[in-house]
Amino acid sequence: MNLRIETAESFVKSPELRVRESVENGSLRVESSLKSAFHAYGAAQSNLERIFAPDAMCVTSGQQPGLFTGPLYTIYKALSAAALAVRLEKRTGRAVVPVFWVAGDDHDFAEANHCFVRSLSNEIVRLELRQRDPDAALTPMYREKIGPDIAPVLEQLETITPGTEFKPGIMKWIRSHYIPEADLSSAFAGAVAELLSRFGVVVFSPTEVQAKRAMSRWLLAALENAGALDRSLRDRAAELEAQGLAAPVTVGVGASTVMVESKSGRDRLLIDGDSFRTRRAQELWTVESLTDLLRESPERLSPNVLLRPVVEAAVLPTVAYIAGPGELAYLPQASPIYDALHVEPQIPVPRWSGMAIEGRTSKALAKYGIGIDDLCLPDGQLEALVLKDQLPKSVADALRTVQETVQRDYGRLAGAVADVDTALQKLVVAAEKGALRELNNVEKRVMRHVKTQNETTVRQLGNARASLFPMGKPQERVFNITHFLVRYGNDFIDAVFERCMEWADTLETGSGGA
Repeated sequence: MNLRIETAESFVKSPELRVRESVENGSLRVESSLKSAFHAYGAAQSNLERIFAPDAMCVTSGQQPGLFTGPLYTIYKALSAAALAVRLEKRTGRAVVPVFWVAGDDHDFAEANHCFVRSLSNEIVRLELRQRDPDAALTPMYREKIGPDIAPVLEQLETITPGTEFKPGIMKWIRSHYIPEADLSSAFAGAVAELLSRFGVVVFSPTEVQAKRAMSRWLLAALENAGALDRSLRDRAAELEAQGLAAPVTVGVGASTVMVESKSGRDRLLIDGDSFRTRRAQELWTVESLTDLLRESPERLSPNVLLRPVVEAAVLPTVAYIAGPGELAYLPQASPIYDALHVEPQIPVPRWSGMAIEGRTSKALAKYGIGIDDLCLPDGQLEALVLKDQLPKSVADALRTVQETVQRDYGRLAGAVADVDTALQKLVVAAEKGALRELNNVEKRVMRHVKTQNETTVRQLGNARASLFPMGKPQERVFNITHFLVRYGNDFIDAVFERCMEWADTLETGSGGA
């Protein structure tokens, strides 16, 4: 495989992994009624059976749905959970199952409706299902049908990707899940479950009715304690900010941590005396009417971003939660909710992060003697540095000589005029800066000509940058996995999983548990 996977430097030191008391003593276990909420294929089906054992544990991660599984980091999260589960099972001798939680309640269609793939001509192509009308209801992804718009998107994916031995199988996998009659959440869940089945990954859909019934106890508790929770969250945010830490989720504004599906779609429940009012639709709800809703249509209520990990810790025997940088930033804000709902928190662990470096990119880095970080330099600066060595020696020497002469002679002049009037020194200094500025402009003009004469170098550096930092962002936050699966097949996922296993081996474990 003409591809190598490199692990990025860890951005957060992982804490000691210790088994939560409720998981250690077996008092927290997966309810058998939740079986219908899980998705498992192939080898992962045995894990689905094991998860209901009294002593089973979970390593969890999750993400909101995305087109064709969304950005690469989605898959990296799931593989991180799978790798850590393998390690913890070996250490503890207990069943440890990697569970991927699909946040199908999410209503951000603008994030779920597209993905990015690199074309045969090295262009970064946005594949988009459709746009949602700004005035439309904020429909959760588990209710958002894919619809007939998927046909031209699949055709575009087929057209812009190379014809390889792996492509038929990859297209079959995508086409079997992203079908018009499916919703975005179930399509995403099925695609992830099938793709990662051989790593034992089990996918959980919390929007399924039985899952919502299992969560209802904690959703109701969050509603009954909404006012006190809002104040506690406000105090916690102030405490974090006083310590110089981030508090990215807005709290303390008179809102609950529970969302409800109303006539305007998924809506925030604001505290209104002893009742609640939806933020957009202004619908009035009492605790009693919300309790009835939980009994009759539990799928219409869902946790917000801070309550969600608490609910997850309450319904799954989680030993570790694999989180991205955004989640690691906001999880410390959720501590008052864990306390109020008497839920023992799981341990957040930073996911594996890395880059897939294709052969032509490796060749470009080696050819020009540059590192990955050099590709982050401002546009044009790297090209200038690389091409500077290709300036004719006579031109480079002349530019250097002129610069040295200007600095030397203007310095001499500044000293001389001081004998006449010290105020004249400022004039000389300004003139020197002007001369150096003009000299820099001359050098830029020369470099533009050099770049034109070295289009191959400029193109190769641009391609390398587009491969590792597309649109100025890390590769894993932009590209969809189909880009690599079509080109390298399962070898790509195997290589990533190897790096994830190495990453899992670096995590610290406590002597008292996992």
